Amino acid sequence: MKKIIMLASCMFGLSALSYAQQPTIKPAKAGVNYGKSITNKNVISVKSLENNLAQNGSFLGKFEGKVLKVCKMKGCYLTLQAADNAEPITVRFTDYAFFVPQDLVGKTVIVEGRAKQKDPQAEISVTADGVLVVK
Repeated sequence: MKKIIMLASCMFGLSALSYAQQPTIKPAKAGVNYGKSITNKNVISVKSLENNLAQNGSFLGKFEGKVLKVCKMKGCYLTLQAADNAEPITVRFTDYAFFVPQDLVGKTVIVEGRAKQKDPQAEISVTADGVLVVK
């Protein structure tokens, strides 16, 4: 009986510890940063990003876009609206170092990171170091 109680206590303690370690994600309001703290300086549009990728194949810097979708599991990725109804832009986070909230959908954000064109259909993939909510 003592073993069962000890085992139950250990399991409860471990589950409480793992719950306590989950990060709290701030609600999406203008000015909130996720990941690396970034500013709104030297930002390009999604259209400029697409043009840059068409010429160079990759891009390192900041661009602004509208959030279409956020991963429902824990905000581990998001998609941004592309220009001219192209395939949405998928944004993942460097080493899963941060997560974003569900209420980011519909907001305009600035993403800083490395973008690349994945295939001939012009699918764009971004690994972001930070996300800043603009509006």
